[in-house]
Amino acid sequence: MINFKRIISTALCVCMTGMLLTGCGGSTQESQKKRIVRIALSQAETHPEYTGAVKFKEYVESKLGDKYEVQIFPNELLGSQTKAIELTQTGAIDFTIAGTPNLEIFADVYEVFSMPYLFTSEEAYFAAMNDTDYMNQIYESTEETGLQVVTWYNVGTRNFYAKKPINTPDDLKGLKIRVQQSPASIKMAQTFGAAASPMSFGEVYTAIQQGVIDGAENNELALTDNKHGEVAKYFTYSKHQMIPDVMIANYKFLNELSDEERAVFDEAAKLSTEVEIEGWNTQVEKAKKTAEEEMGVTFIEPDISVFKEKVKDVQQEMLDANPNIQDLYDHIQEYNAKYEKEAK
Repeated sequence: MINFKRIISTALCVCMTGMLLTGCGGSTQESQKKRIVRIALSQAETHPEYTGAVKFKEYVESKLGDKYEVQIFPNELLGSQTKAIELTQTGAIDFTIAGTPNLEIFADVYEVFSMPYLFTSEEAYFAAMNDTDYMNQIYESTEETGLQVVTWYNVGTRNFYAKKPINTPDDLKGLKIRVQQSPASIKMAQTFGAAASPMSFGEVYTAIQQGVIDGAENNELALTDNKHGEVAKYFTYSKHQMIPDVMIANYKFLNELSDEERAVFDEAAKLSTEVEIEGWNTQVEKAKKTAEEEMGVTFIEPDISVFKEKVKDVQQEMLDANPNIQDLYDHIQEYNAKYEKEAK
């Protein structure tokens, strides 16, 4: 049976995108001559990714303002991350910022980032992600899907937060925890003993508030930017994943740019990442202070080793199930080994 709700939903999304294009682009003759470039993201205007998108906009328009106008749509205005990726694939949106788990259904190589405790340190994480020559090969591997990643963003470590304290993996047993829409994230939560509940990020607040789920897992900014600290008062530094967000482009749009234009867009993407990373640590400290002092959130520092031990077999299970992640996994292990050696 045809899923009419899905068809109508998609049609409305595309229609809304078109209306926003007309409305936000202005009605002047000068504006109508420009190519409107749309960036969608799920985060709020206070998030470092939004600031990075603004830098992207400013740089493109400073170099190519006679040809392009960049418009930014935060707060899932154009749909959930998965929906925004679908719209980017069709060309209804030119760029979207999303977590790599949402990209897994389009390119399964990105599943590796959902692996629990993939990176052994933040130093190894940054070094691997900043290995541009290697990562560009991964980014270009999705061209046949109509998508191409152009840069990455740091969103810290992912941690559990809930209505009750989580001090050990045993405290997760029976809890309904929202995870990203990734088979690996679902498997991880289940291994911890939780009931994995994948859903759109925009639905989490209400789901916790109404008791549909008991908690979620994310970084500190979710507590304040998305108000999750109002409904989940315990944040546990399990640090079970370091999953980058990425800016994904419509491949056809990139491919049709002139060499000079492509160089501008590539530099804009690079600068947006620099701005986002620079603002991240400041925003995290601010969010933690606000969550503690104004929202009454308790931050818990558990023994991470017991969490690692609980999911130690998940990595090998993922490698066995998806050979496409082996090369990237091995590449990351080289950085893990390097920084573990330097730390001794």
